[in-house]
Amino acid sequence: MDLSDEIARVLIPPLQRVQSSKILRFTLGFFWCLLHLPVSIVHLGSYLIKQLLYYMISSGLLQKYQNLQLDKLRYLAIVVESEEAKNTTKIKQLLSWLSSIGVKYVTLYDMEGVLKKSVETDLKSSENPSYLEGDSVGYNKMEPVFTETDVTNALKAVGHGGPDPDLLLVYGPARCHLGFPAWRIRYTEIVHMGSLRSMKYGAVVKAIYDFSKKHQNYGS
Repeated sequence: MDLSDEIARVLIPPLQRVQSSKILRFTLGFFWCLLHLPVSIVHLGSYLIKQLLYYMISSGLLQKYQNLQLDKLRYLAIVVESEEAKNTTKIKQLLSWLSSIGVKYVTLYDMEGVLKKSVETDLKSSENPSYLEGDSVGYNKMEPVFTETDVTNALKAVGHGGPDPDLLLVYGPARCHLGFPAWRIRYTEIVHMGSLRSMKYGAVVKAIYDFSKKHQNYGS
């Protein structure tokens, strides 16, 4: 056996193993894509159906969405991811939509307080700064007394007080309440609305309509 035969005998098995490994990876990748293709088609179809529905709602083509029953919706909360909360144009447009729908009480929230700084001027008419006045806060006292009223006022001052919302609309990348105080959403219906940049009037109307049709049990 000459040198060339010996080299071939040593190298061929590793080459075969490499080729077999490539074929195996290709086969597994092919079946992985094949399995995920129906899922992707379903998601795409669901997305397109939703967009069509939102368009039809916005265009007034679906009569049942035109006269919303807002009896159950006493308080609505809007939670926005802090980075997106800087888009005040979108925030104001969303508030305008809610006003036209007939929502009476809206709470805005983001973890970093961006909304409070950016749209505070527009919301001053709905704020109540009276917690800063009087003796109940406990300022300028020799022996401060921190009562339950003081706790409530302090929570209101940082945006954590107020009534529990009936419906919470979340705008952001994560499917969570984005830091909204957990003790205020014990009975709250939470709806993830996606990115604020892609908000749709029809999506807001549908969320409120769906909430109005739900029955909530609060226990005895």
